Amino acid sequence: MKYSFSKIFKNLALTSCLVAGLSTSSLAVEVDKVHFLIPGGAGGGWDGTARGVGEALKKSNLVKETSFENMSGGGGGKAIAYIIETAKKQKDTLLVNSTPIVIRSLQGVFPQSFRDLTLVSTVVADYGVLVVNKDSKYNTWADVKAAFDQNPRKVKIAGGSSRGSMDHLVAAQIFKAAGADPKSVRYIPYDAGGKALAGLLTGEVDVLSTGLGEVLEKHLKGELKIIGVTSDESIEGIPSFKSMGTDAFFANWRGFFGEPNMSKEKALAYAKIIEKMYTTKEWEIVRKRNGWTNLYKPTNTFHNFLEEQEKVIGSLMKEMGFL
Repeated sequence: MKYSFSKIFKNLALTSCLVAGLSTSSLAVEVDKVHFLIPGGAGGGWDGTARGVGEALKKSNLVKETSFENMSGGGGGKAIAYIIETAKKQKDTLLVNSTPIVIRSLQGVFPQSFRDLTLVSTVVADYGVLVVNKDSKYNTWADVKAAFDQNPRKVKIAGGSSRGSMDHLVAAQIFKAAGADPKSVRYIPYDAGGKALAGLLTGEVDVLSTGLGEVLEKHLKGELKIIGVTSDESIEGIPSFKSMGTDAFFANWRGFFGEPNMSKEKALAYAKIIEKMYTTKEWEIVRKRNGWTNLYKPTNTFHNFLEEQEKVIGSLMKEMGFL
């Protein structure tokens, strides 16, 4: 069955969604520095996105100062609660997040949702991948699928998030699209992508479900093997699951949020800086290095986008038995 998220992301590989109408009043608010609040540990997708955007903004002189703070815990809920509770002190803070803020809110992992924050903009989309160690006995998707069909309990699949979360949903949907029982996936949760990757490299697990951007560089260096990507077409020589007969598509957005009382003008100013960043050579270096697709949906458009995704994800999770 075709992956449910495709109707939202179908055209991401071809173009960013550039939305007109950013108010010129946003230019009246000066943004000189950004403090990135990262709700997970080092090495994960949130960490890579925040630091990549910060690198491009600083090197292109769009901002003068950047800083980073990792705050793991509660599936990302600790950082969300923190920025809400300390809103009056958060003058230059952007919280990075992604599809899990929708999933975990639906699950009740934390009581807040995207509606409790100020929406600034999405910035990129990242496809899902299944990864194995460079010395793994599995060399292809066919190898993994054959082992799973023989005994699904012997194929341990890791992710940098809890059961029923995005990494789990993506892995389960890939196997479902291949005709297997998605509920049979033996999913091993880790707190953040870096720890999940360490579990793969030490042999604690057999396969890692993660974002392409988190492991592309290591794959290209031969440090591990990506056996499939959830895009429509192959990327950097990595075969898409579609090209291997498994009709699975998924793209995870990543974006930025401000504290609840951030002014509309300040949110628009940050969104405008992100829009300018796309035109810089510094950003293109970061984007290409991570295998990201630009995805620009500022403020109100971002809000409408998340409301639609919430409906789609909720339906999928019920179907998979996670709600």
